[in-house]
Amino acid sequence: MGQGLWRVARNQQLQHQGYSGQGYLTRDPGRRLATNSISNTNHRKQAQGGIDIYHLLKTRKCKEQEGFINLEMLPPELSFTILSYLNATDLCLASCVWQDLANDELLWQGLCKSTWGHCSIYNKNPPLGFSFRRLYMQLDEGSLTFNANPDEGVNYFMSKGILDDSPKEIAKFIFCTRTLNWKKLRIYLDERRDVLDDLVTLHNFRNQFLPNALREFFKHIHAPEERGEYLETLITKFSHRFCACNPDLMRELGLSPDAVYVLCYSLILLSIDLTSPHVKNKMSKREFIRNTRRAAQNISEDFVGHLYDNIYLIGHVAA
Repeated sequence: MGQGLWRVARNQQLQHQGYSGQGYLTRDPGRRLATNSISNTNHRKQAQGGIDIYHLLKTRKCKEQEGFINLEMLPPELSFTILSYLNATDLCLASCVWQDLANDELLWQGLCKSTWGHCSIYNKNPPLGFSFRRLYMQLDEGSLTFNANPDEGVNYFMSKGILDDSPKEIAKFIFCTRTLNWKKLRIYLDERRDVLDDLVTLHNFRNQFLPNALREFFKHIHAPEERGEYLETLITKFSHRFCACNPDLMRELGLSPDAVYVLCYSLILLSIDLTSPHVKNKMSKREFIRNTRRAAQNISEDFVGHLYDNIYLIGHVAA
């Protein structure tokens, strides 16, 4: 109310001084032009005191008309930082404009190691004429070959000197690579149990809750779609590895690899029961505790209850 009365009084005062609602009265054109000129001058002075907005917008418009900034005019560190955000395809396109910058070995080395974290060739003295850009193309070609035929893909990597003919080196390559088809990888690991053994030992499950560790395990080594000998082998290897990573916890809980094996199978069955739309009557927490302790009597009821809560809240362990 007070502010409204103040505005009315102020408007009346301005009208007496010669101003209208538009800013100036039209009865004195000369005075209006002079006042406009003074106002524009004041605006310019205010802008010059801080940032000249008009000049800034004009410069920006000129930059937009000129196109993208030339990376060769920037400091090399800044140019490489900008180009490091590009993938291989975009980096190849950038090399058509900035050949020296986009073909830099450090950029292609970063692309190789971010996609294929481990290769035997990384730890060797590079041969004469070695190029990380050429290595990227070979790694990409080998991955596509692996996804069509795993044995041919591994042989391709070995023929190019990218991988050594060693189960441990192959396991490290698989563990640090995310571009391999998981279905083909599952077939390959089922046939190469020596590689599977080394791949399991690369996992570190120390201080991890059992369902979370099982999820991480199946993220790298995908579980088969049906029960069988291969699934039993995976759970057995996981159980021994989990116990080896958590010896103090195993002693505290009184668990053995066989008990962990039973728990893993119970978790897989519970995951299917709780997540499958075909199961109408879901297993309750009390039923899960009773069934699990019937198979492994030394396990505490609270621990089994926490296992159920984890699956109920987070979801399938082998999804």
